[in-house]
Amino acid sequence: MSDIVLQAKNVSKVFQVSQGLFKGKRDLHAVRNVSLDVEAGSIIGIVGESGCGKTTLARMLLGLEKPTEGEILVNGKNLSEMSQLDIASRVQPIFQDPYSSLNPRKTIGSIISLPLRVHGNGDARERRRRVEEVMERTGLPSRLYRNYPSQLSGGQRQRVAVARALIMRPSIVVCDEPTSALDVSIQAQILNLLQELQKEFGLTYIIISHNLAVIEHMAHAVSVMYLGRVVDESPARDLFADPKHPYSKALLNSVLTPEPDKDVPETNLGSTFPNPLDPPPGCPFHPRCDAATDQCRTIDPSMTAVGGGRVACHLFGEG
Repeated sequence: MSDIVLQAKNVSKVFQVSQGLFKGKRDLHAVRNVSLDVEAGSIIGIVGESGCGKTTLARMLLGLEKPTEGEILVNGKNLSEMSQLDIASRVQPIFQDPYSSLNPRKTIGSIISLPLRVHGNGDARERRRRVEEVMERTGLPSRLYRNYPSQLSGGQRQRVAVARALIMRPSIVVCDEPTSALDVSIQAQILNLLQELQKEFGLTYIIISHNLAVIEHMAHAVSVMYLGRVVDESPARDLFADPKHPYSKALLNSVLTPEPDKDVPETNLGSTFPNPLDPPPGCPFHPRCDAATDQCRTIDPSMTAVGGGRVACHLFGEG
C-alpha cells in the first residue's frame, strides 16, 4: 500500500470561547499542528482521552469544519476547493449514536437512499435495487425497508448507518466511536462487519475511539492525541506490544483486564484533564508525567523517529 488517499498537513483548529458577559473571548486550540498520511486500504486508529481533539479532527477530515491553519487533501485535491457533494462522494461518516444520527420520521429505505437522491443517481427503481443490495450486504433483511429507526435494535440501527455510508461507494470512511453506544455483545458483530466490508470494497478507515480494544482489533497504525496534538504515531502492533510515549503507556495501563486477580488499573494520570484554554508550558503532558524533567517543563518536544513510528517526547529526542 503506497497510494496516499488522505493527507492532513499541519492542521490546526481554533475556536473562540466566551468567558462570561464582560470577560471577552479566548482561543481554544482544539487541534494543534496535526499531520496524517493515510494510505489506500489502511485502517488508522486515533485515540486519546475525551477532549483531546479527536472528534474535531474527524469533522475536519469530513469537511464539516474548516481548519484554521493547514490543509487536508483527498486524492491530492484540497478539501477547501471541493464541493460538499464531491467530498461526500469520497468520504463518508459513521457516527457514534445510531439513533440520533438517523431521522426518526424517515423509513430505513429512505434514510439509506438519501445520498443517491441528493446526488441524482438513478431512478426510483434503481435506487431501491441498490438500497436492498447494500442492506443485504450489511446484514439487514429487506423486510425492514419500510420500518422506522425506533422499530430497530441498536445493532440494526448502526447497520443502517453503515449501509448509508457505503451506498455511494466512498473510498474513505471516518468512524467516530462507531460502537461505543452499543451493547458489548453487539460491538463485536459491528466491528467484524466493518472488517469484512473493508476487505470486500477496499475501503480506507479512520477510526476515532477512546476504546483501545477496538483500535487493537481493527487498526494497522495508531495516532495518539493529547491536548489537540499527536504525541505518538506507531504501527498498531508496536504500540500495544511496547508503547514508547509515557502517555501511551498510561492509556494502555488504564485498560481493564478480565484476569480475576487484577484490581481496577491505576493510570497515575490524576483525576483531571488539563485545561485546554490554559495549556501548560513545555511538553503538554509534563504535569502528569512521572518521567518529566526540567527540559520537559520549558521546551515543547518535536516529533522524533523511534523504531517504525514517531514520538513527541524528550526521552527520545536530542539531549
